[in-house]
Amino acid sequence: MTPHKTTHNFSTLPDWLAYIEQLHPKAIDMGLERVKAVADRMAIRFDCPVITVAGTNGKGSTCAMLESILGQAGYRTGVYTSPHLVHFEERLRLRGEPVVATNLIAACARVESARAEKGLEISLSYFEFTTLAMMDCMMRAQLDVVILEVGLGGRLDAVNIIDADCAVITSVDLDHMELLGHDRETIGREKAGIMRTGRPVVVSDPMPPQSVLDYAKAIDADLWQVGRDFNVKGDKQQWGWAGRGRRYSGLAYPALRGANQLLNAAGVLAALSALRDRLPVTAQAVRNGLAFVELPGRFQIVPGQPTLVLDVAHNPHSVAALTANLDAMGYFPTTHAVFGAMADKDLAPMLARVMPLIDRWYFTDLPTPRAASAQALHDFWQTQKSPPQTTATTFADPLQALHAAVAAADPADRIVVFGSFYTVGGVLKDGIPRLQAKHLNP
Repeated sequence: MTPHKTTHNFSTLPDWLAYIEQLHPKAIDMGLERVKAVADRMAIRFDCPVITVAGTNGKGSTCAMLESILGQAGYRTGVYTSPHLVHFEERLRLRGEPVVATNLIAACARVESARAEKGLEISLSYFEFTTLAMMDCMMRAQLDVVILEVGLGGRLDAVNIIDADCAVITSVDLDHMELLGHDRETIGREKAGIMRTGRPVVVSDPMPPQSVLDYAKAIDADLWQVGRDFNVKGDKQQWGWAGRGRRYSGLAYPALRGANQLLNAAGVLAALSALRDRLPVTAQAVRNGLAFVELPGRFQIVPGQPTLVLDVAHNPHSVAALTANLDAMGYFPTTHAVFGAMADKDLAPMLARVMPLIDRWYFTDLPTPRAASAQALHDFWQTQKSPPQTTATTFADPLQALHAAVAAADPADRIVVFGSFYTVGGVLKDGIPRLQAKHLNP
């Protein structure tokens, strides 16, 4: 804490975000003491069930499916996720719609006032401050259910100041190792920190670290483990789910594409089953929710010529899933890749997985100091064993890279944009591109 300074008030969201960004000396500061102290001053709490979702990959898809099914069931949903693709307001959806900026501005003012209360100012990181603002908005929105996506890890993440009624752990893999640990067991223990004694925790990772299972047992959480407490099976047309006295059969596959979405959906149905006394949903709500769920940037295929694939895959595990999904798409004469990534990513296994499928690389700078430069990515790529005749060029931003790919592509080709939320967000900032290769123009 520091001596009290004058609190600030701004009239626009960009002004607030610029101010919040420079408040704290560290961009990421793990720990709950400061954010909990401000939350207590603001009396932040929820009078409805809270579902908290952690995991290396699949968190956003899991939150979107929960939101879609519960919305179909008639519940007033609030979903907090991060990061955003284009607009900051995407991070909070209330009843299926992004939060209104004016409500967020008012919430930021309340966080700032609470932060500077009682003569002593509490320093908050960007994520901590904005998380409190989002929670303040949700608290005032008369919701029936709150869904919180963990930003990083779990145990020390700002959303963990709220006791989840049900925790979901989607997958555990290697990412953010400098903050969470250098092996799956250590990272799993961090993610297990969202569990609570006596309350359900759904683990949809088919091979979870032992640390996750051990922690559930140690605190006596109600563990729902895929393969033990719930199961999925399916054929090419449909799939079914069974677990703890409940069964769904003849389900259509989730509208979100990719083989990994079935495990995410299975975890969602386990969470809803665990909470059915408080949030009952009908089989029809499940069917409609899975059929209508939308989430930009998760193996999103945009129709056009060439085909455009958008995926926020940004670690070895998610790039492996993207590679499998690209492989399953069938034959394309040439695959062009627009790629930008953070400097701390484990590039070697990411590129090794996908390189056999890529013919032309378009490396791009990203608008954040945490990103690797396009030139650094290009230089690293040159040290790897890429297929012969593969080419690579560098660009100042993702949209320029996409335009270059479109100019070089034939109508039957495909372009895949991946590596970071910033990479996908960069090509979406003016809306979803509808591609027309030059060969189609009159």
